[in-house]
Amino acid sequence: MIHGIHHAAISTPDLDRSLSFYRDQLGAEIVSEFAWPKGAEIADRIVGLKGSSARAIMLKLGNAMIEIFEYQSPEPRPGDPNRPVCDHGITHLCLDVTDIDSEYERLVAAGMRFHSPPQDLGAIRAVYGRDPDGNIVELQEVIDRSSPVHLGLD
Repeated sequence: MIHGIHHAAISTPDLDRSLSFYRDQLGAEIVSEFAWPKGAEIADRIVGLKGSSARAIMLKLGNAMIEIFEYQSPEPRPGDPNRPVCDHGITHLCLDVTDIDSEYERLVAAGMRFHSPPQDLGAIRAVYGRDPDGNIVELQEVIDRSSPVHLGLD
């Protein structure tokens, strides 16, 4: 039986920088930190790589977890920090917020890049921005709590 989503995972070239963003700017809490050395066969089997090594951190942010990996081997291909949201793959991580305008201003002041200011979509207000690696992070404020987009979040 599938119970729901436990976490989303992100690969980064700089775990410390990503931790600073997700913990210090977005308020995530560290749940665990771990690593594995090159030659850890069970890790290679799980991730489907040969000779992998990485360090990682699991963060809790509200009702969800975010896992961030920094691989030392094999050498990762660099991501495109300006990858269009329409490209195949995971498109974004959405964060439920209150007072989207103040969160937007706070994160802009902290250096986060956004595609636009928050937009009014009726039942919600939303904006897409980018983490330090260019992954899209959506801020969403539910305005109409009776709307289906609310889905019982509280």
